[in-house]
Amino acid sequence: MRRDVFQAIADPTRRAILLLVASQAMTPNALAEHFDSTRQAVSKHLKILTECELLRATQQGREIYYEIEAKKLKEIDQYLEKVKSIWESRFNQLDDVLKTLKTTNKK
Repeated sequence: MRRDVFQAIADPTRRAILLLVASQAMTPNALAEHFDSTRQAVSKHLKILTECELLRATQQGREIYYEIEAKKLKEIDQYLEKVKSIWESRFNQLDDVLKTLKTTNKK
């Protein structure tokens, strides 16, 4: 099942997991220590993040380490940049309208 990446990052716990894993690869047990939830709950979050290709699981001996998947994050960043530029353009147009109205009202 392929999940929507934006639904995945909408959850604050999953965003926190991404921030933790961004600095270093971590095991589910190490991640669970940072939350007031069970290891099973953290594992469910890890499953969703892995299905969305935001994290990559790597087996090292008996441990599984989760690492950030930079390529997928870059895709999200590129999408958000497009949306940001559209909204910045709209805000700039609104600023122009407000300046015009302000100038017109002074006369």
